[in-house]
Amino acid sequence: MDAIVLWLTSLFPQMAVPTARLIVHIVYAAILSFVAPVVLVVAFTYMERKVIARIQDRVGPNRAGPLGMLQGFADAIKMLTKEDITPAGADRIVYNLAPGLAVIGVVLVFAVLPVAPGVIGTDLSIGILYVVAVGGIGTMAVLMAGWSSNNKYALLSAFRVVAQLVAYEIPMVIAIIIVVLTAGSMRMGDIIAAQNVPFLFTLPVAFFIFFVANIAEIGRSPFDLLEAESEIIAGFHVEYSGMKFAFFFIGEYMHLFVSAGIATTLFLGGWRGPGASEASILGALLGFVYFLAKTVLLIFAMMWVRGTFPRFRIDHLLDFGWKFLVPVGLLTLVAVALVLKLPFLSSPVLQWVGLLVANVAVIVVALAAVSLAARRTRSVALRSVAGAER
Repeated sequence: MDAIVLWLTSLFPQMAVPTARLIVHIVYAAILSFVAPVVLVVAFTYMERKVIARIQDRVGPNRAGPLGMLQGFADAIKMLTKEDITPAGADRIVYNLAPGLAVIGVVLVFAVLPVAPGVIGTDLSIGILYVVAVGGIGTMAVLMAGWSSNNKYALLSAFRVVAQLVAYEIPMVIAIIIVVLTAGSMRMGDIIAAQNVPFLFTLPVAFFIFFVANIAEIGRSPFDLLEAESEIIAGFHVEYSGMKFAFFFIGEYMHLFVSAGIATTLFLGGWRGPGASEASILGALLGFVYFLAKTVLLIFAMMWVRGTFPRFRIDHLLDFGWKFLVPVGLLTLVAVALVLKLPFLSSPVLQWVGLLVANVAVIVVALAAVSLAARRTRSVALRSVAGAER
């Protein structure tokens, strides 16, 4: 935020730099805490409805405001006016804390998310580790909601949280380790600085693992077994109403943005782009535009996946996480570590080529293993059918 501080002190020469820095941090925290949740939820709920509508050959929101752009505000008014109901047998303290934690856990991630050149709450030396740590607060909020509601269906959905999120947390962390190993740092700013070529092009397998695991962490289709309305009513938040119910969706859409923002930082070079610099306000604004454009592109891809693929069955979901993503992630980690240690790949260009070749080799091995497993499954099924006919 140095560029903003310099700009503020140039406008008010009598203002001391520490005072300007404190003002900037307070305003930044206030925006992230109170403005960002409203803007993100309204914008991305509208965007998702329009994207899914186009995929399904529908129109989408078109009544509230021009082109239906006020639909999010109409939904907010509806939530605010709904009756707040608490089940008689609920644990009231835990029940009321859960919706707030669902939002707080996501807001905390913004503290280390570099949204523009020099614009970051605090560039921790263990920034990405901090992201993984506070990400567990959302899981805890879901568990608290399911347990405290005194509803068997909500509790069943909470149990699914443990199975699904643990299964996909591991491959996501493996993908993060691959990036940290390549960048040589856990600091978010250093990871961006290391991407003269975005890691999307040199570590495509790690990006795929991280992207898929992120969708599962958010609990979006085709990994939305946390809710699975057709199976367990409305999921872990079935006993919530009014704004408490809305808080879970505020947390989900903020998590959507934060997850895409972390993926942008780790694999797409973050705010980097032509003209982006922390030396001036214009360069910082340009970096923010680059960051926002890349993040929205990833969000669009997640919405595209949601409108295209059907929901996984629970056993298929767990098999995909444990039996495919984890082995592929570990194989990629070993391959990347070997490439980084090879002495004849010391130059950056040769290292980029080596990383890409290693990732392609992992893809070939993974596809061959999947093909072999599919043939074995098919032959077993054919033998069982033949035996039944006899």
